Amino acid sequence: MSKPWRNLGPVSRQMLADAGIVTFTQLAQYGAVASYRLVKQHHPQASLNLLWALQGALDDLPWQQVAREQRLSLLLQLESQEPPGE
Repeated sequence: MSKPWRNLGPVSRQMLADAGIVTFTQLAQYGAVASYRLVKQHHPQASLNLLWALQGALDDLPWQQVAREQRLSLLLQLESQEPPGE
């Protein structure tokens, strides 16, 4: 990967750090969806653009290029991992 933290500026990196994700290896181990859920626990205001950015970072793509089909898949994964009652 050419730029491991691609798409993730200082604010996003701080949000990840607040969630305990401080290395790109950790991000890769958790994956985009689990990382996003951890961030949301600490920063409920985090938008879905962060999820696209996380996936883009893992795929070494600009977040805007995360395909619509891939976004739908990420949303379905996110929904399937939500605890009951959310």
